[in-house]
Formats: sequence, structure tokens, C-alpha cells
Amino acid sequence: MANKFKWTRTQEKENIHMNDVLPEQKLTPSLCQNETYLKEIFRNCSDVVYRPLYVEGRMYALVIYVNGLIDTKGLEEMLLKPLLTAGHNPEVDKPSYFKELIAQQALAIKQTALVSDVSLVVQGILNGQIALLTEGETEALLGNMSDYEKRSIGEPGTESVVRGPREGFTESIFTNKALIRRRMRSSKLKFEMTTVGEMSQTQISIAYIEGIVKPGILQEVRKRIHRINTDAILDSGYIEEFIEDTPHSPFPLVQNTERPDVVLASLLEGRVAILVDGTPFVLIVPMTIWTAIHAAEDYYEHFIYTSGIRLLRFLLLSVSFLLPSLYVATSTFHPQLIPEALLLTIAAARENVPFPTVVETLLMEVIFEALREAGIRLPKPVGSAVSMVGGLVLGESAVRAGIVSAPTVIVVAFTGIASFSLPRYNLGLAFRLLRFPLLLLAGSLGIYGVGFGVIALIIHLVNLSSFGIPYLAPVAPNLSSNMKDIFIRMPRWTMNKRPGFLVDENIIRTPAGQDPAKNKKSQK
Repeated sequence: MANKFKWTRTQEKENIHMNDVLPEQKLTPSLCQNETYLKEIFRNCSDVVYRPLYVEGRMYALVIYVNGLIDTKGLEEMLLKPLLTAGHNPEVDKPSYFKELIAQQALAIKQTALVSDVSLVVQGILNGQIALLTEGETEALLGNMSDYEKRSIGEPGTESVVRGPREGFTESIFTNKALIRRRMRSSKLKFEMTTVGEMSQTQISIAYIEGIVKPGILQEVRKRIHRINTDAILDSGYIEEFIEDTPHSPFPLVQNTERPDVVLASLLEGRVAILVDGTPFVLIVPMTIWTAIHAAEDYYEHFIYTSGIRLLRFLLLSVSFLLPSLYVATSTFHPQLIPEALLLTIAAARENVPFPTVVETLLMEVIFEALREAGIRLPKPVGSAVSMVGGLVLGESAVRAGIVSAPTVIVVAFTGIASFSLPRYNLGLAFRLLRFPLLLLAGSLGIYGVGFGVIALIIHLVNLSSFGIPYLAPVAPNLSSNMKDIFIRMPRWTMNKRPGFLVDENIIRTPAGQDPAKNKKSQK
């Protein structure tokens, strides 16, 4: 590195105007001229610090950085103090001394680079690097000393589990990559870095496992990310809207998670993860509807417990979507389908209600959604109390006032409870949204309207895809060999193959012959 520095003792002061600074502008040998360039570019940027280095009254170097993005203590200890004490050395006037001193101190800085373009210097400073400019040099030294404030690793707030890892992603992309790498100590785990956003220059990392991921899926992910052209990326949700296959579908086509174990499990199945700096939510593609219904805890508990809970989850999903519409359709158009005793009870409860069943059901659904949204937006200590107390008070008051009937309140309340069983918030939002048009169909066409709505939903789901993978795979198209982890979870030693619709090579995940019962018999 020392050979790349050529030092002189001259200083030139010139009048520089911003109009002279072009995107391809190069640094000049004049330190004062370079300083004027950069100060004009960072005009009114109070967080940009200019630290000149004087030796015996002469300015030989200039350090520029953004306050709050670098380790200032480390900068003082590793670079500034050794350079500032050079004036006490009798060899300071030798032409090569100061050059060699900076070259030696730069070795203590991680990830250094020499650049000559002004644009690269500016970008490096904004990325949390220090820029060291010297008199007589047309190249600047960029050193990575980034150390900004970040949130500590904690338990994910949206994917809590009873059993399993409790670590969640943070807003730092480097911390998130380390959490994944710590669980996969293999050189086959790859992280490709890029930046998206003309102004924000947000760092994006594409993670995959070489030898497992399909090259076509990986290439499609790269292509969709590289074609994004926007001014800023502030969250992974921005990326999600740019890369999804069907943007007008209410169903999520890109999975998001805060859990490193979920990301790694997906990578081992042949999926691709997209990490975005500044957000704890990592995107996973391709996505199927089954990955949104499965929970992370399903793979940590015994397969018998998991299978029973999954079947219950599918039942509650059907209840949350169909129960209000079926109640409206049967009570309005097909009362003969209701047992006589129950029908008489419903009729007696609705005797003084002024609204049709579909109107009171829609009214209660809107009230319940309003309470749920208020509970989410309010502070945590207050939100849960407001949602619970508000539901009890409003429901009881509405029944006493004769605005709605008690059976309607029970149906809507049970529907809301059933909707909480879905592990993925965005999938629950899709079914909550579609519940309203299905209610209108039930109120206008009865059970036939419910049937039409369900058929239309199935047709829509069959036609959806995520990065070329069918949304309902492996159920539609039917791939019987991949059905061991859909409606129930088979024992882990039987799920010895990766999903065939995601991988072409390295499909064997676990070698055969690891059944504990058979191994026990063979030992006898």
C-alpha cells in the first residue's frame, strides 16, 4: 500500500464551483481543492465531520466521516493519535516518512480501498466509511470503521413459539447475516450483496445454498431485484411489491419472517432469502400457501402433536372464512338446513332486531375489525385491554339494545378467534378481506353464492404462482411424494427428500434407514 502513495509538500487554493463537479470528477493533487469539492457536495450536512491532520503547522491530510456512523473512539486510537504525534519525530520532514506512517496505520483499519472518483468517496462516506485525503495524492483511502447504534437481538414479536430458538433478526443486515451463518457453517451458503434505491442506496443481500437452489429461480430473483428503479427502499415491504408475480392478488406471494431458523430451513429446501438493511423482516421466495399456514414450532414438537394441531388449524381457517357466510345463507335462504330447536332459538333472538341477518353480520364484522385494529395501534399495555373490554361492552350493549342478535355476536366472535390461529399475519389479512364479499354473496344468493365464491377463490389460487412455482404445489399440481409435510407432518426420518418442485439436484435430505424402531430391532 505504501508504494501507491506519492507525497508532495505543495498546497494550492483554488476557487471551485459546484457546477464543475461532474459524476466522473476525479480527485486532484490539491488537498484544499478536494476539500472544497466535498464541502460543496455536503453543503448543509451538519453530521459530516472534517478532521484535518496538522503536523508542525502544516495540513498534510484530511479525514472525513459521518458522525454517528463510525467508531470515533477506534478512529482516534488507531489513526488520529499516531498521526498527530508524528510531529515529535525528527524524521517528519523526510518525504517518505508521513506516507509510510499512514500506510502502516491503515493496516489496522478493516476493509480499506483506494479510490480516485469523487462519487466513490462520497458514497463511501455515506456508507459509514472514513475517507482519508492527503496532500499531493489523487487517490483517497476509504476505511470501514462503521459502528452505528443498533437494536440488540431479542425474541421475534410476530412469531413467538413455546419451543424453539428465541433469537430474532434486527435492523442490521450484517447482524442478520451472522445469525444465519452461525447456524450454517458451510461455504455453500452464499450471500450476494447489491444496493437498491437511487437516493437511499439500501444494501440488499441475496442468500442461497449453492448446489440446492435451482439456477432458474436464483437468476429470476437477481433479475427482479436489479430491475427495481426507485428513489429509496425503507423496508423489505418495498422490495416485496416490486418482485411479486401477481400484485393485484390479496394473497401474499412472498414470505416474510423475523426468525433465522425459518430462513435457514427454507434455504435448505431450495428457496432464496432476501435480506434488506434497516428492517428485521427477511423475504423468502418462492412461497406457497402451505408455508404460510405452517408454523415454525411445527418442526420442534413431536410429529403427532404437530399433525393434530395442523388439522385443527385447517379447520379454524375454514371456520374463519366460511362461518359468517354460511350462517347468513342458512338463516336467510335455507332455514330447513338448521335443526328445528336451534332455528326456533335463532328466530326468538332475532324477533326484535330491525336489520336483516346480512346487515347485522356485516355491522358486527366491521366493529370487530375496528376493535382489532385499535388494539394493534394502541400502546401494548392499553391495546389488549381496549380490544377485550370493548368487545364485551359493545357486544352486550348491542344485544340489549336490540341492534343485533346474540347468535350473530357468537358467530362473529368465534370467527375472530378462529382467525387468530393463522401463523402468518398477511395470510390472515387476505381471508379477512375476502370474508366481506363472500358475506354479500351469501346475503344475495344464499348457499349458491357461497359456492360461487369458494369456486372463484379456488380458481384464483390455482392460477397463482410465486417465481414460477404454483401457489398450491404440491397439492395442485399433485405431487404425492411431497405430501408428507402439508396437512400433517410425518416423522422427520421419513421426510428424506427435499420438495421436488423446488430442487432438481441434491434432492436427498436425509439418508434412508433411520427409523428408530427398525434400528432398535436390528440391534437386538
